[in-house]
Amino acid sequence: MTLEQLSIFIAVAEREHLTQGANAVGLSPSAASAAIKSLEAYYDVRLFDRVGRRIELTREGRVLLAEARLTLAQVRNTESVLSELGSLRTGILDVQASQTVANYWLPPRLLAFQRQYPGVTINFEVGNTSAVAAAVVDGRAELGLVEGSIDEPVLASTPVVRDRLVVVATAGTRTTLSDLSWIMRERGSGTRAVFEAGLRAAGYDPAELQVALVLPTNEAVLSAVRSGSCAAALSEMVVAPFVRSGELQVLDIELPPRQFSILRHRERRLSAAAGRFEALCREPDRE
Repeated sequence: MTLEQLSIFIAVAEREHLTQGANAVGLSPSAASAAIKSLEAYYDVRLFDRVGRRIELTREGRVLLAEARLTLAQVRNTESVLSELGSLRTGILDVQASQTVANYWLPPRLLAFQRQYPGVTINFEVGNTSAVAAAVVDGRAELGLVEGSIDEPVLASTPVVRDRLVVVATAGTRTTLSDLSWIMRERGSGTRAVFEAGLRAAGYDPAELQVALVLPTNEAVLSAVRSGSCAAALSEMVVAPFVRSGELQVLDIELPPRQFSILRHRERRLSAAAGRFEALCREPDRE
């Protein structure tokens, strides 16, 4: 059974006239008759009776007419949904981001996307870099935005903006590595991974640091550093207000810049919503 056969059947059934029904769908009477006879033969059912010089629906034909109308209505609804998805009048965007990206860089872009495509539902979750990458691998998120690099062959990673990690402590704190106590992010955090890689590049062993506390969010780390004499490596975006106020100082420990990157699965086609949002994230910042 094809949608064309159903359309022909409905046109003929509604008019109970073969020629008029055929004209309504732009076919010859013989072509319309052949389509209906093909349905009847394949399913071994009679859809029309000839009564005098006219045709009328059989009981089976009346049942099929109701079902055929419902089927074509659903097809039209599906076509409408596809059209709206393509133009982003509706849709769903599943995106996850690691904490620094999620809290400081991404919100203005999510807002800009929502204003441009108000019919799209945004499902947004925050996790550390490893958790975000796993979500994209598993298909729970189409896009992931993370700090640092990800070693996962099925993921394509595209840099979107550079960030700078700085080491901060309260004013007057001792500034040599051997003297400092540290507040660290958890393993799996992009911030921690970039910080430890920077130490190794400078000839230091991260295992020798005096770690006072491991905390799962940037905000918790920042709060602990502000209330004590420990140091931490955090994004410049996170600490900027406290450095400007003089509450925190940036220590003279140079760390390499890092990238914020957008992750997608190499083998999955992005939805229209995800494709537009990825393009928006790749646009340069407008200062």
